[in-house]
Amino acid sequence: QVQLVESGGGLVQAGDSLRLSCAASGITFNRVAMGWFRRAPGKEREFVSAIRWSGGTTTGTDSMKGRFTISRDNAKNTVYLQMNSLKPEDTAIYYCAADRAGTWAYWGQGTQVTVSS
Repeated sequence: QVQLVESGGGLVQAGDSLRLSCAASGITFNRVAMGWFRRAPGKEREFVSAIRWSGGTTTGTDSMKGRFTISRDNAKNTVYLQMNSLKPEDTAIYYCAADRAGTWAYWGQGTQVTVSS
């Protein structure tokens, strides 16, 4: 059974940093691409960043690039999202996902990030 458990969310002020973690189990983690997505209130889910099993990364919008960094520790079966210079518009529930055969097949329950101005 695949489980993805996010942690690290919280309430912060604009300009602060947070590091989200996602611990995975039930998958061969070091052979799986992992991703982060977010859903803000009243908006559709949005791609944030992804990291291939080999370490290559992609990041979503220009606003995220330079502020958000994805990384992984295959020894700990964990993927991270370092978020710096947070803005109120980054407020959302952040979800971790794992790839299977080219689709985001597995999802965590999400962790709330709230950025106050």
